[in-house]
Amino acid sequence: SVYYSSFPIMDMAKRGSEGQEAWSYELQKVYMVGILNFVFSDSKKGDDAIRHDVMLMDVKTKEVFYDKLVYVYLEMPKFKKKREELVTMYDKWLFVLKNLSRLMERPSELQEKVFTRLFEQAEIAKFSKTEYSNYEDSLRGYWDLTNAMGDAKKEGVEEGIVIGEKRGMKKGIEQGKREDAITMKQKGLPLELIAEITGLPLSEIEGL
Repeated sequence: SVYYSSFPIMDMAKRGSEGQEAWSYELQKVYMVGILNFVFSDSKKGDDAIRHDVMLMDVKTKEVFYDKLVYVYLEMPKFKKKREELVTMYDKWLFVLKNLSRLMERPSELQEKVFTRLFEQAEIAKFSKTEYSNYEDSLRGYWDLTNAMGDAKKEGVEEGIVIGEKRGMKKGIEQGKREDAITMKQKGLPLELIAEITGLPLSEIEGL
């Protein structure tokens, strides 16, 4: 547990030091979760607690010394609830973690969206080497296609913006000419003179 929890801590140090003179030592919380298929040998007799949270503690004062490194252990053999007894999300997670390998399909009691994703991942985990290789190939193909479509869309959007700007400018100029022509008509200027000033066709000015 200690060995595995050291990796995310070291990774944070690397990220923090890139492009900086010194690392700020601002660590995020790290949780190491152990899902156990056994019960701790030194568990107190009659202790039915399934979850155990372990942190660095001052042995003299019994106060938590550092709360950003947490080891969570779940003693799964102690979980005895059946499907019809599941009430909280915590119950449901414990039930799934203990019984996932034996479940043929998702129980009706586990209809939350998060369990849909979990069972999808469980299906992938059961793939043979050949099936998993084919799955990864199909994923790569999908990502390549998605990226290609994204690039094409981006290029299309950029091109569309340029064309749109040009069209918008042209449309704006034409609209400005019409508004000027209306003002001139209201002032009583001859239509021929308005056409000469604005460049608009005489037929269009007559219809304004």
